[in-house]
Amino acid sequence: MQLGLIGLGKMGGNMSERLRRAGHEVVGFDHHPDKRDVDSLEALVAALAAPRVVWVMVPAGEPTRATVKELADLLSPGDVIVDGGNSKYTDDQVHDVLCREKGIGYVDAGVSGGVWGLENGYALMVGGSKDDVAKVQPVFDALKPPSPVDESGQELPGAGFVHAGPVGAGHFSKMVHNGIEYAMMQAYGEGYELLAAVDLIEDVPGVVKSWTQGTVIRSWLLDLLVRALEEDPDLDRIRGYAEDSGEGRWTVEQAIENAVPMPTIAASLFARFSSRQEDSPTMKAVAALRNQFGGHAVQAVRQAEAERPA
Repeated sequence: MQLGLIGLGKMGGNMSERLRRAGHEVVGFDHHPDKRDVDSLEALVAALAAPRVVWVMVPAGEPTRATVKELADLLSPGDVIVDGGNSKYTDDQVHDVLCREKGIGYVDAGVSGGVWGLENGYALMVGGSKDDVAKVQPVFDALKPPSPVDESGQELPGAGFVHAGPVGAGHFSKMVHNGIEYAMMQAYGEGYELLAAVDLIEDVPGVVKSWTQGTVIRSWLLDLLVRALEEDPDLDRIRGYAEDSGEGRWTVEQAIENAVPMPTIAASLFARFSSRQEDSPTMKAVAALRNQFGGHAVQAVRQAEAERPA
């Protein structure tokens, strides 16, 4: 089938290539002239035969909102817009109303797979009506990983793709997925730090690698940590600063709104905030309190800076 794809960055570019390898025709638009097939959204819409499917793969928030709004003015009844970015599910519900008023379908697709998706495929969590999802299904089938098979060679359904529910369900599912990802990465990071902190362990990368086979904590994330340690055994080339892209915050917000206890995911989110503080105001207060009630020594700022490794 034909697909219009807006946003040909690290994810979008690889998705475009995977779809072309599967025999689909992709008409791509990007702000970088060397990446795109057409020069404007108008040209992209004109290049597609009706009913059209246009996939938006741009940063969440205002870039996605502006793109969906412009497309809604350009497309025709029966066409479908797919938002494959990391939009908040409430934005999807607003976009759905906008599109429905014009007779245009709307599907939200949470996509996981990162830069490895070109070869391995992408896990897809989709929200929308059955009819709209069906129009995009050939694209989902090409993007998702190969389905596992049972002992008789029969394909096992469900792996790598789910129609999670109505509009918003796809990005809500991806939001929770990313919240879990935060907690898993935090646990691996803390385990790595303890291994590296003791003299008893002489081969920290080797220990981490040993966990990748036969253990209950093996995962693709652990494989990636092994890869990182092979490239930089002491992680000396990386600053301990971790940004958050929004989904972790939204997961914790929903946990509060729905009275669901999520202490592990919440702690992993707050740890990322801590990573951005070279001199934590919280720990300044803790140090001051220890000094006040117990006379415990505190470090002056100049002393701490002098003792900090170069």
